[in-house]
Amino acid sequence: MSAPAELTPASPDVVAVAALYPRAQVIAQAWQELGDGVAPFSNGSGRPLARTMKLILDPLVIRPVQNPGLAGGALTAAAADELRDRIRSARDELAAASAWFLELKAARRRLRITDGNPQEKYFQRCYELARLAGAPSADADAVATEVVSEIARASGDSLLAQVRLLLHDDEQSARLDAELAGAWLRRESRVAGTPPSHDAIADALEACTQAGPGLAFAALVETDAGTAAASSLDDDGAARALGLTLDAVPGPPALGGTASKRDLPLPFDRSIFERLFAALSGGAAPDLGVDAHCLVEEEILRSARGWELGEEESRVALVLGVEASRALDASEAGIDSRHPTAAHRQLAARWRREAYVRRALRLPVELSGVPASVVSDVRDVRRGYLRRLWVRLHGRELREQTITADDLWDLLDGVLRSVVMDQRQRLKMAMGRGARESAGSEAA
Repeated sequence: MSAPAELTPASPDVVAVAALYPRAQVIAQAWQELGDGVAPFSNGSGRPLARTMKLILDPLVIRPVQNPGLAGGALTAAAADELRDRIRSARDELAAASAWFLELKAARRRLRITDGNPQEKYFQRCYELARLAGAPSADADAVATEVVSEIARASGDSLLAQVRLLLHDDEQSARLDAELAGAWLRRESRVAGTPPSHDAIADALEACTQAGPGLAFAALVETDAGTAAASSLDDDGAARALGLTLDAVPGPPALGGTASKRDLPLPFDRSIFERLFAALSGGAAPDLGVDAHCLVEEEILRSARGWELGEEESRVALVLGVEASRALDASEAGIDSRHPTAAHRQLAARWRREAYVRRALRLPVELSGVPASVVSDVRDVRRGYLRRLWVRLHGRELREQTITADDLWDLLDGVLRSVVMDQRQRLKMAMGRGARESAGSEAA
């Protein structure tokens, strides 16, 4: 009888691979341990709401910026334990914050406030109340009423409510419709003046990344270069190619009277109310200094000007953004002659150093590992960038924050940072969903 074959001995060089735990699954398990006390912050399956993650857990409890080991989509055993401990230790504060959210929602109903999403507006304030005052007590009604009123004043809710009432008044809306039609009939000539030369734009983009007096930007403003450049929007499809409208040529907006953050049209396709809603629902300065009538009338006049912006500084900034954003266009990647200025080069470098951007541009969607929706935004980033730039310029005008040469680079670069952060977050959420689905299939 032959001797049994010996098993191959384990190599001493083999390193055991540490088990990894899906971050989303660890959070869901720890959250469910908290019980019914956090129900207002939970969805139907007992997991934390997306806004709970965005507004409370990540920034206030987990703090992945200070604890980078807890930020990845997959965690080591030690990191998973630490993450569970952080959530468990915040049990009392999260339960108190949940109770405060119910109090604030009740106060919101009493005050008949309907603008904005209460989760977006109140979640972080509820956690702050929980940290400072604990669970709601006998004076909870008064505290909640004061907090909700303060948030409404600070975020422009009261002003938006006045604008909505104004636009729903038949007599007032008829008058404003006539003003809107008149403003577009008297619309300033877009061909007045000579569009800025390529050299003048290049000078401003070269100088904006450096400290200095900003003479090139000032020269463009003084010669109404932004208004003159707006004449190009009358070309069939020009504004649509920039991602600012779905129409071949922008036309007068409607007055409107309703809006939804989830379904806002492109900038030039928004009604007067949608323009104001987009800017004010995110937080208007409490000392805006105008009433509803003035606000609507100013927006009507703004809509009829070049680039549908009211200040020449804003129009010039948008023209410079149109040129600088060519550096983000995938079809122009690698064409150095089209990226001649410091602004072009720095925007291109920031954009293409993102690993997910390089993969999305280089590989087919099915091989990139990047969700198709994010790939689409990466490949069409220039239009998304310009939409966000217009929105930011429009918001600054409403708050009377005039653009200066010193602001220009922070503005152009900041818009790109915002685009990248938004795409990173969407990518992170998609990867978290993928990890949950993978864990579920393995369990099955």
